[in-house]
Amino acid sequence: MNKYWGIFILIVVFASCKDKKLSEPVKKEIAEVTKVVQKVTAKQFGFNLDDFKVKIDTVKYGDSFGELMLQHKVDYPKIAKISQEYRDTFDVRRIRVGKPYMILQSKDTSGTAQVFIYENDAINYTVVDLRDSVTAYKDKRKVKYVEREASGIIETSLSEAILDQGIDYNVTNNLSEVYAWTIDFFRLQKGDKFKVIYKEKYINDSIYAGAGPIESAYFEHNGKPIYAFAYENDSLKRIVDYFDEEANNLRRTFLRAPVQFSRISSRYNLKRRIRYYGNRIRPHRGTDYAAPVGTPILATADGTVTESTRRGGNGKYVKIRHNGKYSTQYLHMKKQKVKRGEFVRQGDVIGWIGMTGNTSGPHVCYRFWRNGRQVDPLREELPQAEPLAEPLRPDYFAYIAPKRIQLDCIEYPERPTEDEGELLTLNQ
Repeated sequence: MNKYWGIFILIVVFASCKDKKLSEPVKKEIAEVTKVVQKVTAKQFGFNLDDFKVKIDTVKYGDSFGELMLQHKVDYPKIAKISQEYRDTFDVRRIRVGKPYMILQSKDTSGTAQVFIYENDAINYTVVDLRDSVTAYKDKRKVKYVEREASGIIETSLSEAILDQGIDYNVTNNLSEVYAWTIDFFRLQKGDKFKVIYKEKYINDSIYAGAGPIESAYFEHNGKPIYAFAYENDSLKRIVDYFDEEANNLRRTFLRAPVQFSRISSRYNLKRRIRYYGNRIRPHRGTDYAAPVGTPILATADGTVTESTRRGGNGKYVKIRHNGKYSTQYLHMKKQKVKRGEFVRQGDVIGWIGMTGNTSGPHVCYRFWRNGRQVDPLREELPQAEPLAEPLRPDYFAYIAPKRIQLDCIEYPERPTEDEGELLTLNQ
């Protein structure tokens, strides 16, 4: 499709030069390419757009599925049927502002909506077919996956090292999640290195649609190398974990922090003086992570929500019981996302950073209990997840052997010399 568009545009530009007369062969070429372009663009989401009046728009503030359908003369019973019977496929309450949609209308004078297509993301979309008996289904565009290798040396931060290589910023998040249990990303050192192999997604061969999960990686932190290979740990549940070159699971029972790419503004300190209380000694039994209001707060481990409420100086908070030994609490939220009794998985968003309760700035106070006593989570030797089962190891070692060689062969970008660094500083 895109090559035809390129030819078409060139021909149109050429044809627009009025001083030049087109030869018959060129005219014939224009006609042929035009037919091809029209044929390709007329087919989208499995529908021939030539059969309809087409309206393309985005969801705006105040829009709802019901209102959009009523505006396009869809009967209320059909709207109710979609809302009630197809909630698992298309929850009409969850359409989001800014999301694109397409309405295919009848070509007669009524202009009644025949099909509603909602784009969930660049790849996935939902079709609501309003013709005859109402139906709804999900589908996706054809995606091409292209393997990409990348590497970097950290000078200031992981995100900057990744962006300097022209890599999708989401790879930063993916890499931090892979090593979330084994590397303290608040204490990265200048000169730490990484290599990563992942796939980029493209629609129609040329439209970039994001980065896929990391397939294998290498991170050198404080001189210590840590390999990571994605491998299906449980074929029945389709669970993929990351293991090192010795088949040890990189995951821990707990994440190191409840917020990504934040900073510790106050540590666990039983002798801390607090200005808010007249500079008197008040034990601080939590670890504060400063971040902008609205930053997602993550559950650091699987568990059941025992409290989701607001109380005194704690403000809005969530408390999670992980097992008979460990519990965690997250204070000063802007808003909670979970309710008491809910089971949450490690990494789930449970609320957002706020300033409720006694606080002088936006942060989450993270509290950690072991056997009913609050302790410093940064000093805890947290339990490790189970390693790969022995029967799976022979296949695993055979699977990662070529991937490790591929990682080892990836070269790092050149670092500036000290003199070059000084020149760069002077020129900034």
